[in-house]
Amino acid sequence: MIVAQKGFYYDMTACIACKACQVACKDKNDLPVEIVYRSVRTFEGGTYPQSWSYNLSISCNHCEQPRCVENCPTGARTKRTEDGLVVVDQEACIGCQYCVWSCPYGASHYIEDKGVVGKCNGCVNLVTQGMNPACVDACVMRALEFGDIAELRKKHPDAVQDMNGLPSSSLTGPSMLISCKPKAKK
Repeated sequence: MIVAQKGFYYDMTACIACKACQVACKDKNDLPVEIVYRSVRTFEGGTYPQSWSYNLSISCNHCEQPRCVENCPTGARTKRTEDGLVVVDQEACIGCQYCVWSCPYGASHYIEDKGVVGKCNGCVNLVTQGMNPACVDACVMRALEFGDIAELRKKHPDAVQDMNGLPSSSLTGPSMLISCKPKAKK
């Protein structure tokens, strides 16, 4: 039984797509060039003079019903009871990539030179010390927050889980909230 659920809040109205969060994550996890656990994506559309754009910073959403955990044949994926973070035991991972194919958010990545799959673990080693994940502290615009998802919902009552460009939250129950720009709202 999950005692608490940690998650992310993202304010896209403040994000400038500087990718400091993405770089901090890559550095913290010593990732190869082609792998990112937190990615910043830009969506754009319209035609002049009614063009629009918005950015999305996203990583593993530490879902309520994580399909990656359900479909891992070795039990290498688990959801921690103390904080709801989804973690990978790379010693138990066989690199089958079922988790990669199972995640509707594309949060898991096969690391070819190691033959295993990796993903954001919420910087569990920092969080257990009472610190923020690296991406949160790196954000120059303070567009990212991390904490108890129920508290984040209270603090940001207008934030949503569903937006254009993302799968329906009904699939996995992601532990992420987003303050959206108008074109991003469903």
